[in-house]
Amino acid sequence: MTTKPKISKTEINRIRKSAESIALGAGEILKDGFNRKKRVSFKGRIDPVTEFDLKSEKYILSRINSEFAEHSILSEEAGSNQRDSDFRWIIDPLDGTVNYSHGFPVYSVSIALEYRGTVIVAVVFDPERDELFSAALGCGARLNNTRISVSGQSRLSRSMLSTGFAYDIATARKNNIGYFSRVIKKAQAVRRAGSAALDLCWLAAGRFDGFWELRLAPWDAAAGLLIVQEAGGKITRIDGGRYSIYGNDILATNGNIHRSLRTALIEK
Repeated sequence: MTTKPKISKTEINRIRKSAESIALGAGEILKDGFNRKKRVSFKGRIDPVTEFDLKSEKYILSRINSEFAEHSILSEEAGSNQRDSDFRWIIDPLDGTVNYSHGFPVYSVSIALEYRGTVIVAVVFDPERDELFSAALGCGARLNNTRISVSGQSRLSRSMLSTGFAYDIATARKNNIGYFSRVIKKAQAVRRAGSAALDLCWLAAGRFDGFWELRLAPWDAAAGLLIVQEAGGKITRIDGGRYSIYGNDILATNGNIHRSLRTALIEK
C-alpha cells in the first residue's frame, strides 16, 4: 500500500508553481522550433526524436537540478538519475513528437513529481493553445488558474472518447485495434490526437468523457493521472484493477461512464 505523503499543501503548491514555470519555459522552446525545419532521428521503426525534444529536456533538467538538486529524475530521453530522495520528477519534454515533427499542432510538455510513490504535483503545458493544466494533491485541478472538472455525461452513446496506439502497433499482439473497433460502435465518437498527456487533461476539463490506451510509459501518464483525479475523474486498469503509471494499460473516465466503457472494451 502506498505511503501517504507527509508534506504540507503549502509546500506542494510552492513546488507546483515552480513546475509551472519550468513547463512554460520548455514550451517556449518547443513553440519556437515548431515551424522550423527539424532534424529527426528514430529510436524505433516509427518512434522519432527531434533536437527540440532534447533542447526542452535539457532546459527542464537544468532547472530541476538547480532548484531541486537532491531529487531523483526519470525523463524520456535522458533516462533515470536516481538519488537518495523521497522525491522523483517524471518528465516528458515533448509528448506528441510524431505530431510535432509533421507540423501537426498537438503536443505538450508533461512534468510530474512523485513523493514516496504518490504523484503530488502535475503540470502539462500546451504551447499551441497556451493552455497550462496543473494539479497539486488535494488542491484540485486547474487550467490557466481556473478550476476544472470532468464532464457529467452518463451515457456511453453520447460520449466523446479518446485513445492512442503504441509505436509497436505493427508487431504487438495486444495493439488496441480490437478495443478500438468495439468501442467506436458504441460511443458517439472516438478521437486519436497523439498526445496522451493532453488526452488526459482534456478529459479533466470535460472535453472528453473517457480515455483508454495500452503500453504508455510513466512519463506519458504521470502528470495526467493526478490532473484527472483532482478534477473528479476515475482511473483504473482496463480490467478494473488498480492503475499504476508503471503498468501496461489505463482506463480513465469522468466516473459516470466507467463501467459501461470498461464493459464495451472487454466484451467480445
